[in-house]
Amino acid sequence: MRVNGKIRAPEVRVIGVDGKQLGVYSLRDAINLARSNTVDLVEIAPTANPPVCRLVDYGKFRYEQSKKEKEAKKHQHANKVKEIQLSPSIDPHDFGVKLGHAIDFLCDEIKVKVTLKFRGREMAHTDVGFQRVQKFVGDISPYGHPDAPAKLLGKSITVMLSPLPRNKRARNPRHQDNGEPRLAPHAIAPAPLAKHANSPPPSQLPNSQPPAFANNPFTELKTGVAES
Repeated sequence: MRVNGKIRAPEVRVIGVDGKQLGVYSLRDAINLARSNTVDLVEIAPTANPPVCRLVDYGKFRYEQSKKEKEAKKHQHANKVKEIQLSPSIDPHDFGVKLGHAIDFLCDEIKVKVTLKFRGREMAHTDVGFQRVQKFVGDISPYGHPDAPAKLLGKSITVMLSPLPRNKRARNPRHQDNGEPRLAPHAIAPAPLAKHANSPPPSQLPNSQPPAFANNPFTELKTGVAES
């Protein structure tokens, strides 16, 4: 995005501070007009002929654009749906793993569809399936809420969960205070081996090594000067 003197077109169509079109100006006159209003000349439609520029404070303009981009991303996430599948006989560990995934999705502003499927004779115990789903919905209540009560459709129980507003939603337990994922704890270094209380000092240890040069054949040689 070009601003002020970085705009290359010799002429530009100018939109005033109040949003009204002011007409076509030479680049120099448009920049002088922006300075007289203590704002910037920002090129907002560079492919138009002539390019369209707006008189606006560039810092505030960037802030507004950033807010619009964030809102657009929220709407994109709102249209996404992730599915979590359960079973009537799911074990506690798998239940917790799937619950964690659902919390991650809701904290990312993504809807979650919870589906519990029955197989064979499990259809005779739909009450157990509803209990599993209700527990899942209850455990995830700090992060999302059901759009409607869980329903039995065919051989499956389904419920759609929507994220709570950010100011009412609990913090993701997998994240730190700054929102970043928690790192794995560092491995603890093994403790040094403890010395035995009755171990003798090194000076009192028996010397199992033979003395130095014990078998040296040169030890019996005389070092004096031979007599003539």
